[in-house]
Amino acid sequence: MAEDVDALVAMTRILSPHCRVTRMSGGALIADWKRTRFLGMATADLRKFADGSSEERADLVTGLVRAGCATARQKGYSDAEVGLWLRAVHLLIRTMGFGRVLRLLSVAAPDYVRADTPSERDVARLKRAVESHGRRSWFVNDDCKAEAVTAFVLLRRRGLKAVLHVGVREHPFALHAWTSSADRCIPDADPRGHAFTPVLSIDGGGR
Repeated sequence: MAEDVDALVAMTRILSPHCRVTRMSGGALIADWKRTRFLGMATADLRKFADGSSEERADLVTGLVRAGCATARQKGYSDAEVGLWLRAVHLLIRTMGFGRVLRLLSVAAPDYVRADTPSERDVARLKRAVESHGRRSWFVNDDCKAEAVTAFVLLRRRGLKAVLHVGVREHPFALHAWTSSADRCIPDADPRGHAFTPVLSIDGGGR
């Protein structure tokens, strides 16, 4: 049983965020919710993900890539990509308004996208990149809304857990937005020591 669990975990790591794997009596079933199709895998092939040779795993991954269930290489976002996303999100918010952008988040993170637990190191790296670009860019100018939405979208597009919060402070009145993931907040949930009470939280599905 432990070997089967390890095999499922190993396979899940390489699957695209819109695919989920379920243990079956004769192996596993991969559900591709983006294309609404299913792919079966035998027990012997499933266990190669956990303890097979690198060549065996490479052959299986190649097959999944061709089937559209996995990407050729899982990677994080580069610093330049984070900057481009941040400026694009900020422009979208200025053009459409924050409320309308929030309603579009279901497109970036639909219910069929997985929500795996990210590592603190990955979230910390993203936090540094987002906040660094937010401070350096005269265009973004440290906009918490753009930073929070950018972090949420980038995490969820990789199939990672994230929750976007919009909070309010009464005295003096102010609004603030942040995304929480792996016990970190992007940007900080309490800037300059001011606490905000969440009035809206969006998790993007993936349950």
